[in-house]
Amino acid sequence: MPTAYLLLGSNLGDRAAVLREAVHQLGATTGHIEAVSGLYETAAWGLEDQPAFLNQAVQLRTTLSPEELLQACQATEQQAGRERLIRWGARTLDVDILLYDALVLGTPCLQLPHPRLPERRFALVPLAEIAPVLLHPVLQQTISELLQRCTDTLPVKQISSSKD
Repeated sequence: MPTAYLLLGSNLGDRAAVLREAVHQLGATTGHIEAVSGLYETAAWGLEDQPAFLNQAVQLRTTLSPEELLQACQATEQQAGRERLIRWGARTLDVDILLYDALVLGTPCLQLPHPRLPERRFALVPLAEIAPVLLHPVLQQTISELLQRCTDTLPVKQISSSKD
């Protein structure tokens, strides 16, 4: 079974509860959850005049194709009340597929690995917690190496560990 890495984010409502429910829902609909990072509070990226996000990385084994996984992630977002009103705007839940095995894919609706992963500290920090030596299939650098080279200066603060 392929292994996928997701990033969950929320900056509306009870953010921690939204992420807990999303992990549960994704486990029930997409495959077996292998690892979940702690929670990280991060400043909004892209459109900065909005509440801070809680972010969390998830590793899962799935029988779904990348496109099916994307549909399941979007269904989980909708179930959490996600509305797509403004790009990078506030949202109850955002689920991004960061990596899907070593697959490199570029379609109009899905790019793998996630094209902005190397420039986003809020994604790299929780991902490095659960998969520090995972190799980026295009850049041929580990997640830890990408984090060390990341020029994003927005703060990322751990508020709970995966052991909590």
